[in-house]
Amino acid sequence: QEHVVESGGGLVQAGGSLRLSCAASGSAFDGYAMGWFRQAPGKEREGISCITSSGGRAWYIDSVKDRFTLSRDNAKKSLYLQMNSLKPEDTAMYYCAACSSVPGYILPVKGYAYWGQGTQVTVSS
Repeated sequence: QEHVVESGGGLVQAGGSLRLSCAASGSAFDGYAMGWFRQAPGKEREGISCITSSGGRAWYIDSVKDRFTLSRDNAKKSLYLQMNSLKPEDTAMYYCAACSSVPGYILPVKGYAYWGQGTQVTVSS
């Protein structure tokens, strides 16, 4: 059964770092640009970063640019998000999923059926 599983979240102080991981299987990962999305309480889900299927190029929204680094290991069917200089406004549930990038936005792929349970990131001030 195809799936994605996110991990690596936790509670960290402002200025700290976390590394999120996403393990996927089969058709949930292969051939897709993959990225991270987050949703804070009372807010809409937003895409924050997306990387091409080859891993050759990544995009970031302005609020995380220069703080977050996205990477993938296609052999392991895994996606990673290194988050540095974390801020309280980064607090959210984080999900990995297939993505696309248009100027200024990271969007989910319509019809992608493999959303996981997410991993919670909480940044204290």
